[in-house]
Amino acid sequence: MNIKSNEKKENSVIELVIQVSAEEFDAAINKVYNRQKKNIMIPGFRKGKAPRKMVERMYGAEIFYEDAMEESYPAAYEQALKEAGIKSVAYPKLEILEVGKDGYTLKADVTVKPEAKIKGYKGLSVAKPEVKVTAADVKAELKPYIDRASRLVSVERKAKKGDTVEINFEGFKDGVPFEGGKAENYSLELGSGSFVPGFEDQLIGMKAGEEKDLDITFPEDYTPELAGAAVVFKVKVNEVKEKQEPTLDDEFAKDVSEFDTLDEFKKDLGEKLRQRRQDQADQDFENAVVDALIEKLECDVPEAMVDYRADRMMDDYGARLQSSGIPMDDYLRIMGITKEDLQAQAKTAAQRAVRSELALEAVAAAEKIEVTDADVDAEVARLAKEYSMPAEKVRETVDVEDMMRELANQKALELVKNSVKKPVKKASAKKAEEDTAEDGEAEKQLAKKSTKKTEADEAASGEKKKPAKKAPAKKPAAAKQSKAKKSEEPAAE
Repeated sequence: MNIKSNEKKENSVIELVIQVSAEEFDAAINKVYNRQKKNIMIPGFRKGKAPRKMVERMYGAEIFYEDAMEESYPAAYEQALKEAGIKSVAYPKLEILEVGKDGYTLKADVTVKPEAKIKGYKGLSVAKPEVKVTAADVKAELKPYIDRASRLVSVERKAKKGDTVEINFEGFKDGVPFEGGKAENYSLELGSGSFVPGFEDQLIGMKAGEEKDLDITFPEDYTPELAGAAVVFKVKVNEVKEKQEPTLDDEFAKDVSEFDTLDEFKKDLGEKLRQRRQDQADQDFENAVVDALIEKLECDVPEAMVDYRADRMMDDYGARLQSSGIPMDDYLRIMGITKEDLQAQAKTAAQRAVRSELALEAVAAAEKIEVTDADVDAEVARLAKEYSMPAEKVRETVDVEDMMRELANQKALELVKNSVKKPVKKASAKKAEEDTAEDGEAEKQLAKKSTKKTEADEAASGEKKKPAKKAPAKKPAAAKQSKAKKSEEPAAE
């Protein structure tokens, strides 16, 4: 193999023209022949015994060319990259220029990392979320323990919200029972929202032994057979049960935790919650810093580089799903999305990942950040501990050059984070009203609008998310169904 030309093109592409010699090509042809000869039949020879020259004489010398090129080009391409000192960041675009008994000529358009520049990366204005844990938060953390320690007790009264009723029911559409619409001795917590809208509300006020017809209209996003249909459920209440919660005292703490007192237990819950929130706040802050840093990047990112990263993300995500026993097709069906949806999400994530790496590498270069042997040793030791592997095995598994680049990027990110300036806080709506009272009602209204906008921003940022409801393993047709939400991260690297 030899490189006939090495030319830099536009958009971070290098054109390599590679000559594969007659000897290399002949060796590849011979490999292909030996692999395929067992299936070749030539008159006068037993199956698989015909010499290569006889096969070529009968079918033409070109019979093995295509497979031989497939056999030999990967090694030739990799060797050419190594000799030229080129590191590819995407799949190459390959073209055979000529082929014959003297070998073949291969043209490869190789995408390389673009030249990245960055300015103004120090002193970025990024807010860091403040972490607080209130008594109400700790109470919410206690609730699962209270629920598990609670018991249901039968009561002789009308059912109310929060009670659990045991019911028999059967659904009818146009007077005909429909599939999945019948159950007996079914336990349903009123107010749980686990059944179709209107079902649970109409059970409130019923007592054990009472029967009732419920008029229900299924949601439009329900299963096709019942979507938007008006039906009647005939329901009988067998039993009404109320939840009796345990007394919150030291004995409760001993029963549900490793602590001897309730105060110790609550303190531990609060500390763990604070740590979770702190970890999330740190991650959110880091993401915001990276986003701000990306805005400072001066670089034309090749589309092929992003596509390559997106493909790797898809492959990694599929492998993780497979290792969890979930085939990709099943995952897509459960999530209610298509492969194209997931690929689009992967490309969005890949664009951010590529640009963030280029930005951090530009900072590392500008700051002349170095990675020492001690840094590498520490990272190897960390990985060895995390994956329970000998340090020697880690060194054999990982690419040390890639590890050093990642460590340099981490140092660059810490440098940028440490230089961040907190944004100047705007005066609160209340303070603005006090300071501008003399300006009249118009200024007051403006301050009120500012308050509303702040609340809307908080809601949009997801800071006040409701906890997800846990669905039963299998529900009858009366149970509430909705389209699954799309995954937000297919395969974040």
